[in-house]
Amino acid sequence: MGRAIARCATLTAGLFAAATAGGQTLPGDAYAADPVGIIADPCPPHPTPRTDAEWQARQRHMFTRDFGQLCRYAAENRMLRERPRVVFMGDSITEGWIGADPSLFTDGLVDRGIGGQTTPQMLVRFRQDVLALKPRAVHIMAGTNDLAGNTGAATFETVQGHIASMAELARAHGIKVILASIPPAIRFPWAPDKRPAPQIARLNAWVRSYAHANGFTYVDYHAAMALADGGMRPGLASDGVHPTPQGYAVMRPLALAAIAQALGR
Repeated sequence: MGRAIARCATLTAGLFAAATAGGQTLPGDAYAADPVGIIADPCPPHPTPRTDAEWQARQRHMFTRDFGQLCRYAAENRMLRERPRVVFMGDSITEGWIGADPSLFTDGLVDRGIGGQTTPQMLVRFRQDVLALKPRAVHIMAGTNDLAGNTGAATFETVQGHIASMAELARAHGIKVILASIPPAIRFPWAPDKRPAPQIARLNAWVRSYAHANGFTYVDYHAAMALADGGMRPGLASDGVHPTPQGYAVMRPLALAAIAQALGR
């Protein structure tokens, strides 16, 4: 799981321009024959990518045919038999959480993270992966990949708007909202030109203010995990971004306290 998440994040940003240039496919592309248009089942099965070429084909398919990656959790959503207590919506930091700490995702806690995703992609799938599941609460942790530029350029206001739209949709559907800070990072391995610490601080300040102004629960992972320079504390991340089991061990009690606070309101 960790290797797949890291590979996905590394390839995503570099493939954006190629993926949007007419949606061409390469010879042998496993996705070339996939159906398009309005159909009953838009998610034909594919084998797990193993080579770089197969991962690149998967990423091209995502950008041109399934931008929000609605297919990722479609089958698992259909298999749910009970209303979740909490859905965790996020990117690779959320997706990797269940592998590092599977015991957390019991008693109605459901992981719906997808590695490499930005806030517009999460907003696309928010109805399917959150609203349709009718959880009591949603935990939203987003923004790392927007700062890295995984789906291109955006303003702070645009990213903030996507987060606000998810929160407002949840509230309109009677779902309690937990907004999480972006964990610390001073560099992104897949976007080495970025120096994200000041932007992370700025976005987190907005998330905190927005949560408080709207009566949402705010959970601050950044403060518990950061060094003075905005980087991750030693041992808490494998690459300065993605938490290790020790990192998730720091996050777990904060998440549980936030859930208790949100559901107790």
